[in-house]
Amino acid sequence: MTQVADRAAAGYRAFISYSHRDGVFAARLHRRLEAYRLPKALGVGRRLTPIFKDREELPAAADLGSQVREALSQSACLVVVCSPDAAASPWVAREIETFRQMHPDRPVLAALLRGEPSEAFPPALSAGGLEPLAADFRKQGDGERLAVLKLAAGLAGVGVDQLIRRDAQRRQRTVTAITAAAVAGMLIMGAMTTVALAARKEAERQRASAEQLVEFMLTDLRDGLKGAGSLPVQTKVNQRALDYYREQDFQALPAASRQRWARILLALAEDDIGRGDLDTATSRVDEAYRVTRTDLEASSEDADAIWTHAQSVFWRGMLAHLRRQATAAQTDWLEYARLAHRLRDLEPGTLRTLKELAYSENGLCSLAVAQKQDKPAALRLCASAVALAEQVSKRAPKDPAAQFDLATNHGWLADARMLPGGGQDTAGARVERSQQVAMLDRLLKSEPDNAKYLDSWATGQVALGRISFHDKDYVESRRSYERVLAVFGPLLVRDPTNASWRNQIAEARRAIAVVDAYEHKEIGNDSRTQ
Repeated sequence: MTQVADRAAAGYRAFISYSHRDGVFAARLHRRLEAYRLPKALGVGRRLTPIFKDREELPAAADLGSQVREALSQSACLVVVCSPDAAASPWVAREIETFRQMHPDRPVLAALLRGEPSEAFPPALSAGGLEPLAADFRKQGDGERLAVLKLAAGLAGVGVDQLIRRDAQRRQRTVTAITAAAVAGMLIMGAMTTVALAARKEAERQRASAEQLVEFMLTDLRDGLKGAGSLPVQTKVNQRALDYYREQDFQALPAASRQRWARILLALAEDDIGRGDLDTATSRVDEAYRVTRTDLEASSEDADAIWTHAQSVFWRGMLAHLRRQATAAQTDWLEYARLAHRLRDLEPGTLRTLKELAYSENGLCSLAVAQKQDKPAALRLCASAVALAEQVSKRAPKDPAAQFDLATNHGWLADARMLPGGGQDTAGARVERSQQVAMLDRLLKSEPDNAKYLDSWATGQVALGRISFHDKDYVESRRSYERVLAVFGPLLVRDPTNASWRNQIAEARRAIAVVDAYEHKEIGNDSRTQ
């Protein structure tokens, strides 16, 4: 508690040191840190204020100046925005040296903005063998959200895990509030867009504002609602966004707006599939397909047009797959794979491209498993999907969606190993399913009520039960099914209307009955033999 008391007694919680070329980022970081609210239970105050950020950089030959020296003397921490420009800045170097001379026992935190540490860290940071706590703001690093949490933890003198858990809980609690605000915003937006605007410039400004809200609904809000299992609210939000587009002049919309329209149709189709309404889903996907195909024909080398049309093709294939129309599904998913490779040619090495390649291999893998005709091909496709999903996971280690996709691909590879032909590889299938369940266990620690994770976890447990049953390990088989009952029983009490959870419980109970019957039969055979 002494360190916390020392920080509270200082005039500033922190001093931000940066090159003037990184001024825009430094200003944003200053705002985010001062706006961050710490959990009350930590007992270190609620706000990280005040934080000092100097406005100008002095010439190389100038002294720091009395104002800067005074601020450094009163700061509990030093935050250094690290980039190649900062590494070359004598101003940043003098601020680091002065702070460490004044406060050798106070922390120095690094905010890595650009470049590798070797080229972005000012030499003064590591002088004397000292290594600063680093928060990596790069996309391939921590990303901005986690990096800000790391800095906030460093400034407050608390563990970063405490803030990460608090941040996850806060996001989960606010999903309902965000939903209500978004629906209200869409109602306001709809009223605004029905009014004839006097000037073209004003009309475009209003449209841009509305579409920013639509984009939020398609991304962050939709992800939160899917995790919470709020399908009716999710569908209502998407329908309101679609109504907005139906009120527009389609021919006058720019390509980006038409593609967003198509994405809303596909999102609604996904919700329809979740309810089992394949006919409505098909009509929406067909409409989206016509929109995206027209845009792609007009801009055949546009990466965004290729990506958006690929989504329409994927969902056409998914509907055919769900209707057990294997030939149509294979035609669409081969086309989807072709589009993914076209995207790779235009955007080699991007995360978006890598994801599309992984999804295309996964689709073809699932078809091969369902057809049960060519085990070597199924194994090859499913192993390729796992390898690509692992690359995505390594590129985006903090992205739960990437971890979930990798877990799903391990499940498909397990199914491929259980196909007839050359003997069922139960040992290999068990390894893949165990990896799937272990990854989902980790995801559920952060989001224990995420419906998507829970359903996939149950699928993995049921599959492990079948594998153990195949190996005549009836005790372990029953345990797998009982784990499903232990999790989904209390959930169903909380929400009796959830059909998916009822199905999970019913399947687990049927499987336990089969296991018991076979176990008793085996015991009876053994006794008769004796």
